[in-house]
Amino acid sequence: MMASYNLTIDNRSRQVDADPDTPLLYVLRDQLGLRNPRFGCGLAQCGACTVLVDGAPTRSCVLPVAAVEGAVTTIAGLGTPDNPHPLQTAYIEEEVTMCGYCDNGWIMAGAALLEANRSPTDAQIVEAFAGLKCRCGTHMAIMRAVRRAAKAMA
Repeated sequence: MMASYNLTIDNRSRQVDADPDTPLLYVLRDQLGLRNPRFGCGLAQCGACTVLVDGAPTRSCVLPVAAVEGAVTTIAGLGTPDNPHPLQTAYIEEEVTMCGYCDNGWIMAGAALLEANRSPTDAQIVEAFAGLKCRCGTHMAIMRAVRRAAKAMA
């Protein structure tokens, strides 16, 4: 049973028609044509599908569109090519990306952390990234990028 939903995605009002149980991930990718977030596991275990809902990292693969309350920010809405988010810049400067598949989850979780805490400890960074997976093993570079972004935002 289809229903209409008015969503705010990356500061734009968007109307979609979907079954209420449709995961937000599929609405973003299939109906709105966004390429990030990505489908990873479909079980909210890897984090490739992470978006921010009212600033909180949220796994979009298990969030029904009917349950979306608040503004949704994808990695495309985090920064622009002319004005990237400090964490996006730090990712480039620290040469974090290997395959790049999981970057969406790490950057979105890191951006939410830095919004809440401009000077996180290593333990707080690790805690913010709980449950995210990176098969390339770039965890230490990700930590360096968060620290660099925190300094840039201070």
